[in-house]
Amino acid sequence: MKNFKEKADLIWRVADLLRGDYKQSDYGKVILPMTVLRRLDCVLEPTKQKVLNYLPKVDSLKDSAKDIALNKVAGFNFHNRSQFNFDKLIADPNNVSVNLRNYINGFSSSAREIIEYFNFDDQIDRMDGPQADILFRVIKSFQEIDLKDMDSMEMGYVFEDLIRRFAEQSNETAGEHFTPREVIRLMVNVLFIEDKEILTQAGIVKTLYDPACGTGGMLSVGEQFVKELNPEAELKVFGQEINPESYAICKSDMLIKGQNPGNIKFGNSFTMDGLEDEKFDYMLSNPPFGVDWKKAEKIIKAEADKKGMRGRFGAGLPRINDGSLLFLQHMISKMKPASSADKSGGTRIGIVFNGSPLFTGAAESGESNIRKWIIENDWLEAVIALPDQLFYNTGISTYIWIVTNNKSKARKGKVQLINATGAKDEELMKEAVKTQSIASLKENRFWQKMDRSLGNKRKKIAENGNTKGIGYITRLYGHFKENDFCKIYPNEFFGYWRITVEQPLKENGKIVKSKDQPKPDTSLRDYENIPFLKKNAKGKLVPQSIEEYFNAEVKPHLPEAWIDHSKTKIGYEINFTKYFYEFKPLRPLSEIKADILALEEKTLEAEKRVLES
Repeated sequence: MKNFKEKADLIWRVADLLRGDYKQSDYGKVILPMTVLRRLDCVLEPTKQKVLNYLPKVDSLKDSAKDIALNKVAGFNFHNRSQFNFDKLIADPNNVSVNLRNYINGFSSSAREIIEYFNFDDQIDRMDGPQADILFRVIKSFQEIDLKDMDSMEMGYVFEDLIRRFAEQSNETAGEHFTPREVIRLMVNVLFIEDKEILTQAGIVKTLYDPACGTGGMLSVGEQFVKELNPEAELKVFGQEINPESYAICKSDMLIKGQNPGNIKFGNSFTMDGLEDEKFDYMLSNPPFGVDWKKAEKIIKAEADKKGMRGRFGAGLPRINDGSLLFLQHMISKMKPASSADKSGGTRIGIVFNGSPLFTGAAESGESNIRKWIIENDWLEAVIALPDQLFYNTGISTYIWIVTNNKSKARKGKVQLINATGAKDEELMKEAVKTQSIASLKENRFWQKMDRSLGNKRKKIAENGNTKGIGYITRLYGHFKENDFCKIYPNEFFGYWRITVEQPLKENGKIVKSKDQPKPDTSLRDYENIPFLKKNAKGKLVPQSIEEYFNAEVKPHLPEAWIDHSKTKIGYEINFTKYFYEFKPLRPLSEIKADILALEEKTLEAEKRVLES
């Protein structure tokens, strides 16, 4: 997919024309809408003259009927009926701004609305004004960039690469990241693998939704996967996006691919759900990491208070500075009901999080209560830990959650954890480098080092093969068997009681009492997290009680202690790293001593050679 990089570089060079007249952080206000216009222009080029020839035949029709007829001639869900295209625009440099507006107004309503979200009319005035006078040169530069040979996925990469560069120029960080296509492919593989039998049925129609769809990458890859699996299947895509530029790009992509652009809504999914009461078969999302929800706080809290579990946020509200779990609750509210008699019922969700939603929040906090709700309803199917340095604008570790209300029989009551970080492989390879059994640390079964970094993205996941990358991770998920990289636990494994341990207050060595009961010494108060399950002598997980744990682990050390049961809370967390941790015994002192002596001997020999020379 080198083509997209070449095109992105060509488009980026056009930004040089804006230098001096625009701040770097404002380049996107011109480059993005111009890229969309040029893309639409290239797509329509083969049928543009047919549309113009057919125009007199429908001239008397209403605009809506005219759009339908001309769309059919154009072969897309949109058309352009102006006399202009990019070639004709540069042929008349003296009237370029008037002609450009005429060209934009010639688009059918669905395409014209897309350009309006860029507020591009203001930029036309600015570029055509006496202080800038760069409009013609910008249009001419784009006319020289041919985008007709780009498929939808490559154009998605172009837009995301450009937006990433603009974000870096303006120092935007929180939430301004895009999902690498290999991560989306992995998510799509895992999301659809359990339903391959259903998706290969003739004439099957399913729906896919993303509440933070960005430029539409997840929707595009999901649609592509289903089409490759079954050309006769139809996957209708839906989404919502809060950023106007990303929204416009997504809608333009939907137009070109023949999807219904009306299924993509603009606005904040929390405060203005554009697809309220809709239910979907599949959902995918990569919501912004660690972004606060202060702007939506009033509406979200009001819904949680008034509707409770009938609304979207009844299970709990996370900390104000991280709305990740709000997205998941919103998506769960859009799950279709599952049916025991119908394997095709219910919904499957794939969502990317950072590590915070796994464990942040003490027992009975908002986050813990949300995890409790999901796990106790047996909706959490799997969590996949990904390598770090996969994303453009952040190097942090990320996790894919798979959530469904229609688990297979084998998965019911269980959660699968997959460690696809490659950490174990990396350690083995570093050891191999030390012993010179391999030349360099380039790749393992989960990720490869990129030849050239893209922002913070320094690693990629191989996109094919059963022994590496996407294929291997998908097999780990599909086989559903424990090994070094896969753990399977019952739902109860993630639950715990948080107990309050009190010790008596003493004065002059005597216990102080109140109503014949020992008075607690608050300075000695302590807390214990007691897991619902423990390992027995055979290594099998079995239930344990609070008293059993307390008597075995606390009483022997604090014989006068007791539990204040009125303060006991229930919590849920997924301590992912802990479950895959392997204790490594320290090297024997004799071995370390031998290494030090050997190193000293080498140092003395080197000094001797230097002195002798």
